[in-house]
Amino acid sequence: MAMLAPSVAITAFRDDHLPQGLALTRALRWPYRLEDWAFAHRLGRGYAVELDDCLAGTAFWWPYGEDYASLGMIVVAQEAQRRGIGAAMMDAMLADTGTRSLFLASTVAGRALYERLGFVEVDTIHQHQAVLTAAPAPVAVDATVRAATADDLSAIHALDRDAAGMERGALLGALLPTADVVVAERGGRVIGYGAVRTWGRGVVVGPVAASDADVARALIAALARAHIGIFVRIDTAVSTGLSPWLESLGLPHVDDAVAMVRGTPPPPGRDARLYALSNQSLG
Repeated sequence: MAMLAPSVAITAFRDDHLPQGLALTRALRWPYRLEDWAFAHRLGRGYAVELDDCLAGTAFWWPYGEDYASLGMIVVAQEAQRRGIGAAMMDAMLADTGTRSLFLASTVAGRALYERLGFVEVDTIHQHQAVLTAAPAPVAVDATVRAATADDLSAIHALDRDAAGMERGALLGALLPTADVVVAERGGRVIGYGAVRTWGRGVVVGPVAASDADVARALIAALARAHIGIFVRIDTAVSTGLSPWLESLGLPHVDDAVAMVRGTPPPPGRDARLYALSNQSLG
């Protein structure tokens, strides 16, 4: 437990913090539900700062194997800012994560702090979202897009490991059972997968990993087609080149985040890359 000042301490995030955590993100107009908070809490390692028995700050990290971790849900209540709470929680996470390389999606407000701590910009994340009003046209691709089965799980995990450059088995193990999942298959080999699940104001499409951008588009189109009239969100790196196509589907680019890394970035995939994130915090 790291002390900030007399009567202000960093503690472990607990189940009973969840409703107040939700209130913190609602104050920022972040679209988390209580279920989304609970999912992130179960999967990661969280910190909390309480002032006068009220939650004033949160921060989480999620281990991906022994070499990498994602940081996110770093929030300080408006009335508790400029007291060093965010910096102290970051220091605690850096101590806890040890020698792991770290990545996060930064807001404009947080960027200066992260740069002081050694994070560098590696990409920009485009947030696309809207109520989907029309079905995406099928994407012509030399592969079969179909619903995933239990027999595909091993191939999905292997593809994700290659695309992400790290071991994300715990994330997929928690996420896939809650999602609708499709795969792209060519010659009996899975060359892409995508998931869509209830999150925030509607559904989020992601993660999506694929051998190339056309396969990624085919997967996203197949997933989105089942959610006409629903609020759909997709987070994608600018470097994927998908943003103009997503705009053409009626999913406008509404916000940005800065993708930052401290340490060695994950290696590029040999046969696949990530085209959509599970969300900005988890990657």
